[in-house]
Amino acid sequence: MGREMERARDGQLVLRGQHGDKRALEELILLYQDTIFKLAFRMLGNTEDAADATQTTFLKAFENLKSFDPKFRFFSWIYRIAINECLNYRRRDRVSEYVDESIPDQSAGPELAARDSELQASVQAALMTLNDDHRAVITLRHFGELSYTEIASVLELPEKTVRSRLFEARARLKSAMERAGVTAT
Repeated sequence: MGREMERARDGQLVLRGQHGDKRALEELILLYQDTIFKLAFRMLGNTEDAADATQTTFLKAFENLKSFDPKFRFFSWIYRIAINECLNYRRRDRVSEYVDESIPDQSAGPELAARDSELQASVQAALMTLNDDHRAVITLRHFGELSYTEIASVLELPEKTVRSRLFEARARLKSAMERAGVTAT
């Protein structure tokens, strides 16, 4: 689906939601819950915290739905709420460096599944060594597949800052992976 079609669909759902249509809100949840959960998991490092942050993100989004500006993408707006919620959660609770080893696996065979699971756990552990700013740009770019412009919008930063922060974050992530003995294949 193109961005304009997505924007129109989301705009209609938001408008209906603003007028009390619970089905429209349910549709927005169905459209974005997996994406927001994956973002929260990458930012927080475990499934329970990610689930809590995802739920809180949607609650805050729906409480503030009247403030949504339809000239922007709903996706970017809710992503910004999710990032802020994850950062607040980390500041509030100072999450331990626990890494959930039960990352869902979608590969075919058990050997490949084990290898993929180990790699995902290693990547997640390395992500958790980064500071919040670096983890956010890596997560948005590589797991959320957002453009530099979209990341700048979500994080409310100049695009140039996003690019430099992402460059530094990649270098730190690579270093953390190498320290853990993980190499690119």
